[in-house]
Amino acid sequence: MAVVVRMLLSRILALIPLLLGVILFVFIVMRFAPTDPALAAFDGANATAEQLQQFRLENGLLDPLPLQYVHFVWHLVQGDWGTSVITKQPVGETIATALPLTVQLTLLGLVIALVTSLVLGVTSALFRDRWPDKAIRIVTLAGVAAPAFWVALLLVQWLAVGQGLFPTSGYVSPADSFGGWLNSLTLPAVALALPVAAQLTRVIRTSMVEELDKDYVRTARGGGLPPVVVVGRNVLRNALVTPLTVLGLRVGYLLGGAVVIETMFALPGMGQNMIQAVKDGDTAKVQGFVITIAIGFVLVNLIVDVLYLIANPRLRSHA
Repeated sequence: MAVVVRMLLSRILALIPLLLGVILFVFIVMRFAPTDPALAAFDGANATAEQLQQFRLENGLLDPLPLQYVHFVWHLVQGDWGTSVITKQPVGETIATALPLTVQLTLLGLVIALVTSLVLGVTSALFRDRWPDKAIRIVTLAGVAAPAFWVALLLVQWLAVGQGLFPTSGYVSPADSFGGWLNSLTLPAVALALPVAAQLTRVIRTSMVEELDKDYVRTARGGGLPPVVVVGRNVLRNALVTPLTVLGLRVGYLLGGAVVIETMFALPGMGQNMIQAVKDGDTAKVQGFVITIAIGFVLVNLIVDVLYLIANPRLRSHA
């Protein structure tokens, strides 16, 4: 346990410069974007040059860039994510409203991807080079090549428009109706999960095959242990160590893919709000949404690092 805590603290300390670098990158990109926050704030109001200059002065837009960055980070640390120049509402409030839906969509997609990849990956490894393995490999190859938005279009055309089983858009809160919530998020989550499930299936299959070829598996089978015990208690546990490292990156893909999927299904999450903020030239909102997604990606990878450390005794022994 002490090793895990020490490694966790070292990972957290290493994340601080990483987060500062991400914030710096977003800050610079937004400062050199063609959108002028002052013009966006007075959109349609025919503001004079004096009013625009006064707005820039009051909001620190005329300060040197390094000073603007320091002020920006300081406000973030204090919980101040800025104020929308369009709606005049704090960006933090908008994020607090939109983030839960994105998290729900990402977690539901993750569950679907994990269950699907475990079933297909283990089945493919156990039936290596036989027809189930060949069929699964063909399906996963197609899944890896299929982008999430294309899968979403097919699902909408087939299951929503054609069969009428799911709504084409909209969101129902789980507090209002769990069944309605699940119905509204099933198609977006499946579209988001299938490419990830295909990639994880191939990784799990490869890891399982390598593990099944090891000497201890042949010894256990020769000793008369049931295949269910050998695979479930030993092979599967050891084989899942490698896919854990891939899982962190795939969860980041789910977070990023949710931006597109939410827009396609008109879900009021981070994605749709960020796209609208880009259209409106709302710099504060765009910065807040991008930094939130980046922080989420970093935290997920931190959790995966800890899980990998727990699952891999050899790594703990070297720590």
